[in-house]
Amino acid sequence: MSDLGPITWPPEPIKTERLVLRESEAQDRAAFIELLASPEVHAYLGGPRPYDELEREIPAVPERWPGSFVVELDGAMIGQILLRRATEHRRPAAAGKADLGYLFLPRAWGFGYAAEACAAVLDWFDGILPGEPVVLTTQSANIGSMRLAAKLGFTEVERFQAWDAEQWLGLRPPVTPPA
Repeated sequence: MSDLGPITWPPEPIKTERLVLRESEAQDRAAFIELLASPEVHAYLGGPRPYDELEREIPAVPERWPGSFVVELDGAMIGQILLRRATEHRRPAAAGKADLGYLFLPRAWGFGYAAEACAAVLDWFDGILPGEPVVLTTQSANIGSMRLAAKLGFTEVERFQAWDAEQWLGLRPPVTPPA
């Protein structure tokens, strides 16, 4: 995995009780467009992108890069998990650490899918890069995302202003590798 270290990509699909986390496929294109054009999904992310612009720009097989997992329920994409190195433009406390992000279609909200999928990706990450901390940034006004961060074991490092809103940066301490 280019920016997360010596990880073979793509990994085998990750299966949970209800979900499959996998690399994107051509069948996911419409769901990616819906995800990126959704005003609800992007309420705390700077707003949605125009549908017609996404139609032109999204390739036949979207978002196929190391660290991008499609979240599938019953054969259909319901969301995306992103795991990548936080860059220098992020907060100093986050720079260089693995950064977890997630987007889910509104129809998938409220069923625990995000918690299940994120926990599975974090378990996978801990198995291949034990001892690595993970960060997560969200708007403090995004109550659902704040609850998910707490459920996943992230604790507050700092709050800061960016994009005209208060942001929250959380850290999930590294899992100690087995002796």
